Amino acid sequence: MNSMISIKSISQVHEFFGLPRPKHPLVSVLRIGDKVADVDFGDHIYVIDLYQVSLKVGHISHITYGRTSYDFEEGMMMFTKPTQTLKFENVQGTQNNAGWTLVFHPDLLRKSELGKIIEQYTFFSYDVREALHISDEEKETLNNIIFKIEKEYNQNIDRHSQDLIVSNIELLLKYSSRFYDRQFYTRTNLNKDVVTQFEEILSNYYNSELQIDNGIPTVKYCAGQIHKSPNYLSDLLKKETGRSALDHIHFHIIEKAKNMLLGSEDTVSEIAFHLGFEYPQYFGKLFKSKTGKSPTDYRLAN
Repeated sequence: MNSMISIKSISQVHEFFGLPRPKHPLVSVLRIGDKVADVDFGDHIYVIDLYQVSLKVGHISHITYGRTSYDFEEGMMMFTKPTQTLKFENVQGTQNNAGWTLVFHPDLLRKSELGKIIEQYTFFSYDVREALHISDEEKETLNNIIFKIEKEYNQNIDRHSQDLIVSNIELLLKYSSRFYDRQFYTRTNLNKDVVTQFEEILSNYYNSELQIDNGIPTVKYCAGQIHKSPNYLSDLLKKETGRSALDHIHFHIIEKAKNMLLGSEDTVSEIAFHLGFEYPQYFGKLFKSKTGKSPTDYRLAN
C-alpha cells in the first residue's frame, strides 16, 4: 500500500523541495527546475492542503495530459485544490520540466471576494487528462502575472501586499478561464461527439433498467462512462448546448416521465419509482420545476 504524505503549509512545501524559507507564509511560486525537478517523489500519495496552479513547458506527454490535434503545444496548465490526493511522476532533467507552480493557502483568500467565488473556477476539479494547453502568447500573459506576484511578496510586506497578491491570483484565474473557453471552442468538433455519447449513455441507462437498482443516473456515473471528470463534462456540455450535465439528465428524465404519464395508466408513484426516484415527492417537485405543472395536472391537461 502506498504511504500518504500530508502537506499543510507553504513552509512544508519549501522544506520538501529543499528550498530557502518562503518570503510569504501563505503564497509562493516554485520555479520548476534545479532542485524542484530532481526531487524523488517516491511511491507516495500526497494530500496537499493548498491551491496549486502549474505551468509546464517543453516535452509534455500528450496522452497523459489529454492534448489533441486541436490544441496548442507551447505549454500545459494544471489546477488542483486543497485535500485532493495526488501522485507525482519522477521525471528527471530540467529540460523536460521548465515552468512554475503557484501554491497558495486557503487562508490567503479568507476575507477576499475571490475566497467567496473560487469554487466557480471548476477547473480546479478537472482530471489530469483535461489539462489546459496554451499558446506562446497566452503563456506570456500568465508569466507576467506570476512575475507580479513574485515581485509583490519579495519586497517588504505591508497592508497592501495581500490584496495585490490576491488580485493578481484572481486575474490569473480569469485568464485561465478565458483560455479554457477558447480550448472548448477549438475542440468543438470533438466535443459534439461527447454530447452524442452522453445522450447515448442516458438512453442505455434506462433501456438497461439500471435505475431500478441504482436510482436516477448521476453526473459522476455519466462522466465515468466517458472518462471525464464531472466538472469538465458539465462545463463542456454547457459550452456546447447551454445546459449543464445535470440539466441534461433532468431533461431526459422529464421527457420519459411525460411519455409515461400520457402513455400508461401507472400511478405517479409507480412512474417515479420506475424512473429511479426513491421518493415520489422528489419526482413531483422536479417535474413541476421543469414543466410548471405537477405530474397529475400535466396528465389531466393532456
